[in-house]
Amino acid sequence: MDIDDWRARIDAVDLKILDLLNERASYSLEIGEIKQRLHLPIYMPEREKQIYARLEQINNGPLSNAAVRRLFERIIDESRRLESELQHTIQNPRR
Repeated sequence: MDIDDWRARIDAVDLKILDLLNERASYSLEIGEIKQRLHLPIYMPEREKQIYARLEQINNGPLSNAAVRRLFERIIDESRRLESELQHTIQNPRR
């Protein structure tokens, strides 16, 4: 295989990752609605610690655990941002 073949494979994986990230984000929004109803905080550090620990435990590389953690920190940051936007929209609906 040449470089273009590998790049085509990466492009295909990128599409799958994008779909999965959007699926994860939609689940985060659902959780955000539940948190709002239950008056739970958006930021739940213990839950995030559980996520990182689980991912590090099952990580088989070649990404290091530190790299996996950095990637998921960003993903989780975006999930919290979505939940925050949802909470703001719920609290301040446009009329």
